[in-house]
Amino acid sequence: MASGKEIRTKIKSVQNTRKITKAMEMVAASKMRKAQERMRAARPYADKIRRLAANLSHANVTDYKHPFLAEKTERKRIGLILVTTDKGLCGGLNTNIQRIALGAIREWDTGGATDIRACCIGNKGLGFLQRLGAKVVSHVTQLGDTPHLEKMIGPVKVILDAFQNGELDAVYIAYTRFVNTMRQEPALEQLLPLTGEHLGTPESSWDYLYEPDPQVVIDEMLVRYVEALVYQAVAENMASEQSARMVAMKAASDNAKNVIGELQLVYNKTRQAAITKELSEIVGGAAAV
Repeated sequence: MASGKEIRTKIKSVQNTRKITKAMEMVAASKMRKAQERMRAARPYADKIRRLAANLSHANVTDYKHPFLAEKTERKRIGLILVTTDKGLCGGLNTNIQRIALGAIREWDTGGATDIRACCIGNKGLGFLQRLGAKVVSHVTQLGDTPHLEKMIGPVKVILDAFQNGELDAVYIAYTRFVNTMRQEPALEQLLPLTGEHLGTPESSWDYLYEPDPQVVIDEMLVRYVEALVYQAVAENMASEQSARMVAMKAASDNAKNVIGELQLVYNKTRQAAITKELSEIVGGAAAV
């Protein structure tokens, strides 16, 4: 059995750990609210630009078809945008999305994919794909607590340009979708080519006047739309990160409290045994005299 001093040292160590996890829980709760507000604030823009893109894609004013809308029969060359966090201590958030990405990569390899290119948003995903030996063509890390499109658009544009130039047949994005504070779901969605599931069907037909011409307007609109999809995915992932971290730190704090209680009980038993032994020795010595 450990001595009383050793047990007191363990109790002190767990208490210090609990202070850290409790502080991280409170910080994550504060950041979570801001991340949720930021995510919800981005939804009206995403909905509006989706409706515009749907109307433009169904408009019959021009024969021009943007490369983002061109469906390809073969899926041999695939791009993957993996969205993860820069930091850990957020439960199984990164592990779940990495498992989804790994399963997809293996499925593509089995299906005969000849070229798989990856773009990583977040340090955890970058390290994962590098250990996996995947072909990482671009990445961005250290985004902070607020997503900035100007930081992400450069690495993402590498994948988008490859698809637009015909070097890729499809582009997928893997991220963690925010459901609520206690639930976050890993998601793998097709980003390009844009399908009816993304664009939807317009409620009515619209007539537009294009200035300077339809091709320029459609090109700019669909690029902005894809950028909005990527931004929304990163915002969802950041909200999920803070929620998962808050829940994980709360569980760690509760577990530390239980460990402290168990150690305190062991310490009391050890101390009581030591006192009983000393009393027995005193009584035995007095009897011998």
